[in-house]
Amino acid sequence: MAEKLSTRKELRQPDALQRAGLEAREWIQQRRRAVIIGVAAVILIALGAALASYLSDRGEDRAAKDLGAALKILDRPVAENAQADATPGNEAPFRSQGEKDQSAVKSLSDFRSQHPGTRGAVTAALPLADALYRLGDYDQALVAYSEFLKKAREDDPLRAAALEGEGYTYEAKGQLDQALSSFDQLSKMKSEFLAGMGTFHRGRILALQGKKDEAAKVFAELVAAHPSSAAARMAQERIAVLASEGVKIPSVAPAADAGV
Repeated sequence: MAEKLSTRKELRQPDALQRAGLEAREWIQQRRRAVIIGVAAVILIALGAALASYLSDRGEDRAAKDLGAALKILDRPVAENAQADATPGNEAPFRSQGEKDQSAVKSLSDFRSQHPGTRGAVTAALPLADALYRLGDYDQALVAYSEFLKKAREDDPLRAAALEGEGYTYEAKGQLDQALSSFDQLSKMKSEFLAGMGTFHRGRILALQGKKDEAAKVFAELVAAHPSSAAARMAQERIAVLASEGVKIPSVAPAADAGV
């Protein structure tokens, strides 16, 4: 919008254009045709840029509205043995999570095809990836997670959810080193609703790899750093399991600024 206003302001400054015209009158008269072509090209470029910006804004607005419609499918409940017929003004529940995910994949894929390159298309990549993951289409899920992470803003709070989903997907494929990489990136993010979760997942993966002593240390450090978090509560459960298996749990002093 600021670019559009700037362009329009520049095109509406006759005084500056007139002064330039008076100073170059003789030169223009000698080279009239070349100047006219050059000026026309400059004006066309300026107008083209303004038009592109205008159309881009309109496209983003339209995509935002259509995204809301595409996401409505996620609000429909799942009810086993639900009646197929919907009541007036209310769509019938899905009969299974799989049916819901398949419908979500179609809805979100269609939306992204209709609005390529928009912020809405980037946002839709995350719920699309989640649905593909639940359906077991791990390769396509990773493509969608990757696209979201590449194009979403660095300060987008949903990046944490995307990294966690990506880690789970690699884990489901048995690619534990890649899963660790995703979870380690998650642990570096400041996320209130996923505080310590990247560290918790790191401990899980280490335990899966048979590195139980390392896992115990990670869980203990997590509890000390984020004692009130959901991740810490789950880590405590994992510590109890490891202790029952004979793994020595290290003692870690709580951090001075420990919190959620």
